Amino acid sequence: MADLIENSCAGFAAALASDAPVPGGGGAAALAGALAAALGAMAARLSVRRKKTEEERAALGEDIQSADGLRLRLLTLIDRDAAGFEPLSRAYSLPKEDPERGEKLRAASLAACEAPMEMLRCCGQTAELLTALRERVSPLLLSDVGCAAALCRGALESAAMNVWVNTRSSKEDPEARALNAETRRILDRALPLTEGVTAAVRERLET
Repeated sequence: MADLIENSCAGFAAALASDAPVPGGGGAAALAGALAAALGAMAARLSVRRKKTEEERAALGEDIQSADGLRLRLLTLIDRDAAGFEPLSRAYSLPKEDPERGEKLRAASLAACEAPMEMLRCCGQTAELLTALRERVSPLLLSDVGCAAALCRGALESAAMNVWVNTRSSKEDPEARALNAETRRILDRALPLTEGVTAAVRERLET
């Protein structure tokens, strides 16, 4: 499989629309998160030019570095998510009478959670970053921060679904329970942040 992140926008969308199992929801979640971080970086970069104090410029410079790191990390997770699907697919195809099927399926399902869990962590950090940027960017760039927050929210919820679909068959497993608990903690923290940003931007733009 060619690297999905090297695809064009049109190529990725076509691959997503095809009958191939990957890329799927996980890859789309990672891309949405990367776009959210990219928009945050753009808003910060354009705002630096308009800031008068060194303190303001330094804060935005740190935001740019964080946003760029999150964008690149999320892009790598597109391919990691696709790679995680292959052993899971093989485990599902094992004969039901195979005595090792249950354990192999459990292990592959939990391994398939690794990429979407990392997406969640990155998107949680992106939500924190966008909350700070809402107060720091120039007014003309608030709409971009609001769009980034909306994308981040979608990425968070989509990544969470890709964790839950893989833990549902072993909910009593301690590792699965831990993944579900972490997922809920991230969502409980990050979703209100994204909602706060989009609500503030909407209010500002509509008045």
